[in-house]
Amino acid sequence: MATVLMCRRLPRLSRVTAISTTAKRKAERGSSKSKKEKRDKPGAAKSGTESGATIQLLKPQDYRVLYNPAAYARGRAGSQQHGDRDSSQALGDTFTGPGTAQAPQTFPTASSQALSPVRNALPKPKCSTLLEQTILATLYKEEAEKENRELHDSKEDPRMFQKGRPEYRALTCDSTEPAQTLPAEEGDWILQSVAGCEGSPGVLTDYFLKLSRLPVERRAALASDARFGALCHRAVTAIRQFSTPDLIQILKACVPLAVPASHPLLNACEAEFCQRAWDMGLEQLLLVADCWRCLDRSVPSYLGILFSYANLHWKNLTLPQFVQLLYIIGEGRRSPADLAQKVESTILKHLDAFTLEELGAICLGLFKSLSGISEHVMRRIADRVSLQMEDMSTYALVNVLKMLRYTRMDHLPLMRELGRVIPARIPATNIQGIMHITLTYSALHFFDEDVLAAVATSLPSKVSYCRSKDAAKFLWSFGCLDYEPPNEEEFYSSLIKQLHAKLHEFSKFPEHLLTALLGLAFVKRFPEELIDFALREEFVQKTRSSKYELHKDLFTLGKSVEIECPTYQGSHLTPQLCQEFTEIVSSFAEREIYVRPEIVEATSLLESMLGGPEYVKKHMILPHTRSSDLEVRLAADGRPIPFNFKDPVAAKKLRDMGISLTDDLMSQLIQGRAHKQSPTEMGNEARIPRQERGDTTGTPCLGGALSAGATSQAEPKPGLWQPGEVRLALQVSNRNHFCYGSRRLLGLHCLKRRQLRLLGYAVVEIPFWEWFPLLKRTRSEKLSYLHYKVFCPALLTRA
Repeated sequence: MATVLMCRRLPRLSRVTAISTTAKRKAERGSSKSKKEKRDKPGAAKSGTESGATIQLLKPQDYRVLYNPAAYARGRAGSQQHGDRDSSQALGDTFTGPGTAQAPQTFPTASSQALSPVRNALPKPKCSTLLEQTILATLYKEEAEKENRELHDSKEDPRMFQKGRPEYRALTCDSTEPAQTLPAEEGDWILQSVAGCEGSPGVLTDYFLKLSRLPVERRAALASDARFGALCHRAVTAIRQFSTPDLIQILKACVPLAVPASHPLLNACEAEFCQRAWDMGLEQLLLVADCWRCLDRSVPSYLGILFSYANLHWKNLTLPQFVQLLYIIGEGRRSPADLAQKVESTILKHLDAFTLEELGAICLGLFKSLSGISEHVMRRIADRVSLQMEDMSTYALVNVLKMLRYTRMDHLPLMRELGRVIPARIPATNIQGIMHITLTYSALHFFDEDVLAAVATSLPSKVSYCRSKDAAKFLWSFGCLDYEPPNEEEFYSSLIKQLHAKLHEFSKFPEHLLTALLGLAFVKRFPEELIDFALREEFVQKTRSSKYELHKDLFTLGKSVEIECPTYQGSHLTPQLCQEFTEIVSSFAEREIYVRPEIVEATSLLESMLGGPEYVKKHMILPHTRSSDLEVRLAADGRPIPFNFKDPVAAKKLRDMGISLTDDLMSQLIQGRAHKQSPTEMGNEARIPRQERGDTTGTPCLGGALSAGATSQAEPKPGLWQPGEVRLALQVSNRNHFCYGSRRLLGLHCLKRRQLRLLGYAVVEIPFWEWFPLLKRTRSEKLSYLHYKVFCPALLTRA
């Protein structure tokens, strides 16, 4: 038989920064580690997170991920059996895993491009060796994934809380309860008896109960058995003759019988239970609701009646009934508004009596039904969990984290305890659980290197179980926290490969692709073919028809590619679309950002200090980063340059106008400088590391003062740089720009400062921990602080 080896063209991956060899990277990390540890998180930094693995990196301009088909046979087969793993991470593989059909390749055919010199230098493998490796790796991989599928590819049982109390047996349909198996022969006898059966309710109920005890393989064959269909038809005909307990028994029997959710028998049962609901007890109502959940049937009318009934009989709810009700609310994705206050009071009433698994079930029910919960109640739940976390299952703990994330509430004791407990559990946690843990950290802006490193280490071996949503959330979370793990090349390559494998899903869920690509952009990674796909007109139209507002993310991605990927030749956003997005963002800034007190005060003081509003411009230099800047322009000798001319008449008058430093202004500056705590001391006490600041004020100074009577030249033309001109982008930051309790910038703001520097701006930080306390101080102190921020000889010299 002839053997055909098919090779696919590789996707391009752009890296913006200059990528060094391993030795250089280690040296850089070592020199900057002490600075990072001070800002990363509260408390002492933890050691042991650096990996000793050697990672060979390529040149940034023509970065390619080299392709070795043997490394990814049937998904990831054999990837651990090759020494050149790091140089053979194939991003073009579109296999999801064993038994999964290959996704259609939707990338455009590009012109052939010269390969990296590193790739040309690699020896070509022999076909026979490659084929043998592929076959062996595939066999081993299939066996391994069969063993691990239940561990990593399935969702946890959300009903584990029901094992903690015997009272749940009366409220739930437990199809796993051991029962005496009925012989297959007796099942055949029952089905043969259907034709001569008179159809009495008692006999029919008994038939259903006995058939539900048949062996599994025999029950599976009933769906296509005409005799079973006849039995169901008789039950439908006699539906009103059944007593309520008998009808419940028939519904319970339908669960192990795997009756399809749309079956006529279930239609009849639902209608009958809706009519009888007000004559049933709460225990019966909850049991029937649980049967519907087990049958995976949507019953909004029945649930509406159940919730109304529970609302009227709320005081009679027992603790298990309350927990089961919240479980049903979550599974039905419905949140009765009139129960919200009663739910909170009941949680507080029984808080100490709930088991830890019940607390997890309560949080999951609230999360799935999008039920709001007060910060007070959530804090009480978090207080208890933080004290007993080691005794809690990972599944229940993840459910609590979901609700913590939903309420966007910071709880430092819980997060610290989580950082101590969860890293060791990561390897045994399924992929969806790991995703929710990681997303909690990014959503709360809480940086914990130990947790993120554990996730990054565990993820590549499980990446084939990632849905498009999971892969996107992982990339977003790591990018949001601006963290690249020790195994960054393996980590990012595996996730980008999974994005290619799931490309067909993004037409239905465009938000996931944009989420993933933005997370990658934060850490300076730009997979060009995925970006080209995301910026195509047809995909842009899908984002505009999405239920989510995706224009901001699309705008950020499109403009970031323009700035950071000068060699990119794929699709771009149209100028009309960029203008539309700019107007939307600018309108938001006018209403929400420019009016903030810290920005208004800084703008006013700068105008007073520099000579008027013509010397300061409050705007968004980069609208796609969705935050404001205060732009100031200085000549080479330190003189401010007027440029913010909104009125042509005023602009004409201001030409050749000098800026005089009055005695009053000089007095204010001198008095502010003589204060017992100088701005320099304040800056040294709380300073952004130099690599984050992006400016060159490593040692702040107050040089570069204006000379009296200094005059400015003619108004510079917009967008053109004057000889020796320095453009400052002052960043009046707030807490939301940084990780919780630290001075570590979040990914979006790292991206913004990086792009400002690429465009030639000198970034000057006015961090909240320096500026906010000054807002309550005297005007002279604030002027003095801004003066040393703007006029710094080191800044001018470096720029």
